[in-house]
Amino acid sequence: MSLGLGVFACGVCTGLMMPALTSAMQALVDRSIHGRVSSVINAGTSVGVALSVPAVLFLVGAWRYAYLSFTAIAIIGVLLAWFLIPSVSRLTPSNAAPPPKIKARQWWRLLKLSLFAFTMGFIASAYWTFGPDLVTNLGSLSSQQSGWLWLALGIAGLGGAIVSDLADRNNPAITHALMLMMLTTSLTLLAASPSQIYLAVFSALIFGLAYMSLTGLYLMTGIRLLPGRLSMGPVLPFVACALGQAAGSPIIGLLVGEFGYTESFSIFAAVGVFIALISPFYPGHNEHEGEVPEEETGLQAAYDNQLQDEEGEPLESASTEP
Repeated sequence: MSLGLGVFACGVCTGLMMPALTSAMQALVDRSIHGRVSSVINAGTSVGVALSVPAVLFLVGAWRYAYLSFTAIAIIGVLLAWFLIPSVSRLTPSNAAPPPKIKARQWWRLLKLSLFAFTMGFIASAYWTFGPDLVTNLGSLSSQQSGWLWLALGIAGLGGAIVSDLADRNNPAITHALMLMMLTTSLTLLAASPSQIYLAVFSALIFGLAYMSLTGLYLMTGIRLLPGRLSMGPVLPFVACALGQAAGSPIIGLLVGEFGYTESFSIFAAVGVFIALISPFYPGHNEHEGEVPEEETGLQAAYDNQLQDEEGEPLESASTEP
């Protein structure tokens, strides 16, 4: 029970941290590269996954110490965020336009985006939860060898920054379908050859690229759908993805206990293929007309005003600050 609550809280926090990151990004970074910076922020998760490999390799028999070390790193991250991320929430944008009322069409698009994110998290939960168990129990690989899966996943996930940025600028629906098919391919490849370390690592490369590309795409689509409401647009799809993973983990566990790893992973892969086929309904660029431009949200002007008040001299743009 406590483990389930911990996993759920960890997943939900991924979405809850996005308002601060996106607000800081819009205040500090030039609007022309917002999409690119959002992709990089999201892909930063891959670095953490890759750096967790030493814990898997050297602390297999002392998992409590591994978790305590991660807790210490998280506390350091909190302190760094406290001092480095600008307090955009304290700004008083006297000359900023208030966020517009959310229209029914925007609610519908956000609902569709959240449903896609939920199903992707549901499908990906099979790999996140039982990927290492599959190669160790069914493939007879060692726990140390399973650590290479996370290293490959983290390295490939960095490519998600490029893919999601290109998808946001071109055709999000087609990229969503392709990345989801790659996600299902990683599931079937791992289930088909769990004893082959090189194929297992290759499946992790595919999964990492596809997963980070999809989460980055959801992030940027959410910002575009509700540019004036950063506490909602990018957060809801991330929370939906976390809920999908929380819902998928016990279900894949039940299926593994009933049918085995291969059949269970095949079922989740089939769900992924179906969702990929309905990706033309993904809320892409053709639905963005009529929304408020990001420069009208007032964040940049508000942050400039705060800097002017603190330093006593006008600034052309906060994005020029180091």
